[in-house]
Amino acid sequence: MADDPSQQAMDHPNHPQVDQSDRTVPRNLRQTGDPGIEMLVSTRVRKSPFFHKSFNEEGAWRATVYNRLYHPRGLIEPEDGGVMKEYDALTNDVTLWDVAVERQIRVKGPDAEALTNYVVTRDVTGMDAMDGKYVILCNEDGGVLNDPVLLRPEEDEFWFSISDSTLMQWLQGVNVDNDFDVEIDEIDVAPMQIQGPKALDVMVDVVGDEVKEIPYYGLMEAEIDGVDVLISQTGFSGEEGFEIYVKEASKYAERVWDPVLVSVKDHGGRQIAPGHHRRIAAGIMSWGQDLDHETSPFQVNLGYHVPDDKDADYIGKETLETQKEQIENGNYPFEHKLVGLKMAGEPIRDYAPDFWLISDPETGEECGYLTSPWWNPDLETNIGMGFVPAEKLQEVTDTPLNDEIYDEAPDLEFQVHLPDEYSEEPGEPTFATVAKVPFKESVNPSAREQAKLNARKEAEE
Repeated sequence: MADDPSQQAMDHPNHPQVDQSDRTVPRNLRQTGDPGIEMLVSTRVRKSPFFHKSFNEEGAWRATVYNRLYHPRGLIEPEDGGVMKEYDALTNDVTLWDVAVERQIRVKGPDAEALTNYVVTRDVTGMDAMDGKYVILCNEDGGVLNDPVLLRPEEDEFWFSISDSTLMQWLQGVNVDNDFDVEIDEIDVAPMQIQGPKALDVMVDVVGDEVKEIPYYGLMEAEIDGVDVLISQTGFSGEEGFEIYVKEASKYAERVWDPVLVSVKDHGGRQIAPGHHRRIAAGIMSWGQDLDHETSPFQVNLGYHVPDDKDADYIGKETLETQKEQIENGNYPFEHKLVGLKMAGEPIRDYAPDFWLISDPETGEECGYLTSPWWNPDLETNIGMGFVPAEKLQEVTDTPLNDEIYDEAPDLEFQVHLPDEYSEEPGEPTFATVAKVPFKESVNPSAREQAKLNARKEAEE
């Protein structure tokens, strides 16, 4: 019937055949493309302490808004090699990133550990002062609210270095009825990232040999040009890297930036935009693209963040433990699961403006969507992460769809509806195969990857 509401929804360009019935707010899957609009710079969105350096001095030519701050997303113009030339600098030399958008939300006070342990799924009671950890925070429905790097600079103090979603108000709201003895606020700290094979050389230049002793996710106090900073061995690239957290950043950010950038350039590097091309290869997700508050950790390779041995209560615990049991029994509390895909077609050398649709080659029906595609010159193929039907994956594997799907990719093909500029044949979908994630190993593997590597070593011995 032409007036059937369900049929109208299926015909609407924002609502193709992809089943998003497990979401309250479906992804907008209309294929609009890039309309070539101009970003308005106004006082409603905040400029970071590095804004003048990134845009006025280093020539960042485009931006996005991340955590209500302007975020540089292109330093090299397309005619000069664009984002893929930035990839060369990241993977061969060293790069500096303006990531002040990673707002620092501090929880400080006698109950800082208790509150932090209540809002994150992993156990943080084993963290010592000067430790860091990658964590997720979930709501009561098990949706991922944020996936920050958690820093513990003092015994009674935690910093949430957040991804692109509001977290301060959530933490403050959680504490309204719980009354933990803490202060919760954003602090005047702005991070920058130094990423690439020569990152350690740069760090030795600016803070000395002591930086060589920082373990992965470890912290170190230092001074740069007389300014107090906190340094962590972390990053968003899969390459060797560090983050420098500038204290009292509104006054001192540029004073730290300048000597770091000089050293980066002395080592053959430059400032670039955050390396999404490399983080995709490393299987590192971006909140808002690959996961959000309606995404279960089990959908996106984060099942290892739901521990079996955390006795303390935490927000979402009951729901997540129920989901874990359901999945072990082959019953999935979601329609789609995120997988890696290798795709044919012309090289995708820039950000995708849409969630490109995925279809089933057997039926031709749209069944999923890409979240993060890019060309990888090392693998000489297009790669990406995308959501495909969990039921389809289950048909070709004998085990429940836990994180193992990333380590042993099933023999399964899909079709991806790329824009004509990337498709093999204009107007026709391009074939893609499910692939192992990460596509390219990280210099510092994640906890899950490291556990798998250790297991393989033990098996070989």
